[in-house]
Amino acid sequence: MNTVITGATKGIGKAIAVKFASQGYNIAACARNKADLNLLKNELTALNPGIKVYVFQTDISKKQEVLQFADEVVKAMGQVDVLVNNGGIFLPGKTSEENEGVLEKLMETNLYSAYHLTRALLPFMKNSSKAHIFNMCSIASFMAYPDGGSYSISKFALLGFTKVLREEMKVKNIKVTAIMPGATWSDSWAGVDLPHERLMEAADIADSIWAAYSLSKSAVVEEIIIRPQLGDL
Repeated sequence: MNTVITGATKGIGKAIAVKFASQGYNIAACARNKADLNLLKNELTALNPGIKVYVFQTDISKKQEVLQFADEVVKAMGQVDVLVNNGGIFLPGKTSEENEGVLEKLMETNLYSAYHLTRALLPFMKNSSKAHIFNMCSIASFMAYPDGGSYSISKFALLGFTKVLREEMKVKNIKVTAIMPGATWSDSWAGVDLPHERLMEAADIADSIWAAYSLSKSAVVEEIIIRPQLGDL
């Protein structure tokens, strides 16, 4: 069984890679930093020597690199069983004050990457006995908040894409789930002066994804909203 994960070297993406690798799934991962990718490959291989791990340096904000990643995945794996569109960026700001180009950058990274990669890999998921697509949305996908700006716009759009994809794929035996986490420890929150327990662990998100994936064929979790116990920040 094969799992593809974007933005897999840190935070939630890495936790998902670790979870699926520990369950015996081969992993194809992409990120921008080659050294981080090599480190991930070594860690996953040490965790489970029985799996294959493929890593590809990719800037998911660039369509051609996303399509090249898809091509390399198909060459390496052939079939894809799980696709996790996790890669993305956060740039705070107000829509009325943001620098020119912020919306385009966030849409390219947070939405278009998932759109193009999903379309490229769908033909190689249709024969899987347990095909599932997870899109990493956000609390910001349904709730506006100060300084959310174009980030919120991109995440609202990603949730919309996920809903449409779910309707299209349900008759093709491909499950589609939107993940909407609140504040989770990752590089985005590095250095924040808060008690560690105030934010969720990345492993909490990975465990939730695995639980949704583990259901029978007749059931699908369409959306997962998961927040810190003490609420949003």
